[in-house]
This record gives sequence, C-alpha cells and structure tokens, in this order.
Amino acid sequence: MELKQLKALMKFMNDNELAELEVEDKETKIRFKKRFTDSGVVMMPQLSAEQQMRMQAVPSASLPEPIENSNLVDIKSPMVGTFYAASSPGAKPYAAVGQSVSKGDVVCIVEAMKLMNEIKADVSGTITNILVENGQPVEFGQVMFKIEPV
Repeated sequence: MELKQLKALMKFMNDNELAELEVEDKETKIRFKKRFTDSGVVMMPQLSAEQQMRMQAVPSASLPEPIENSNLVDIKSPMVGTFYAASSPGAKPYAAVGQSVSKGDVVCIVEAMKLMNEIKADVSGTITNILVENGQPVEFGQVMFKIEPV
C-alpha cells in the first residue's frame, strides 16, 4: 500500500470520526485505531496552532556530529510527520544524548495528520545521537536517533 493511500484512509477516518478502521486487500491488511482514555478523550496531546508555533520557535542547540559505530541501533520514523522532542512546549524532552533508555521508553512524538504518535525505543541502551531538531519534518524511514545497545 502506498503512502498516498494510507494518508487518504487516515483522512477518511478523521473526516468520519471513526475510532477504528481495518482495510484488507490481496497483499496488505492494515488497521488504524485511535487510543482513548476512560473519559473518551484521545490520550495524545493536541497542540493548538499557537503552541505549535511556540514549540517550533524554541531555539534548539546545534545537533552534534553523528558518532560512527557499527554497533549502534537506529530509531527510524515510522511515518511522515513532524518531530517533537517533548510532549508540550517547555516540557522536558523525552530523550537526550547520553541518556539511558529501556526498550519501550518513549523517545519522541511524531505528529501526522493532527495525531500525536509516541515513538518508543526498540532496544535498551544509551542514546548517542539525536539526528533531527524539534519541529523538523521527518520522512518515513528517516533515522531520528542512534542508540548504543547494552
């Protein structure tokens, strides 16, 4: 299934206020599902236009040069969207260079079509590089972090 088709399905889901959508063809089976709390509210934060502008306006330090090490594990973006290092403007970033993370820890958020998607570490280890800046667009498969596994 192509990215254009996935985007069209997500738009259809949002336009029709669907909580879940499953589509299957000869080659692919895909299911979209929104996460809700007990109160029926989407768990991921929805940022207002003003908050998004403030988040993008926060100056970020220059990203360090990547460390070349064949043992490093890449954390790649699973979708096209906007990279956010923290849950809201002014909040502490989920991850920093030199920080230890466990498998399953949230390391960032990628916003796609107004949905905030938590991106989690695939392995336990130490973050050696953060390769994108806060508010920067990311592509499908783009490396965002490098982790030295333990």
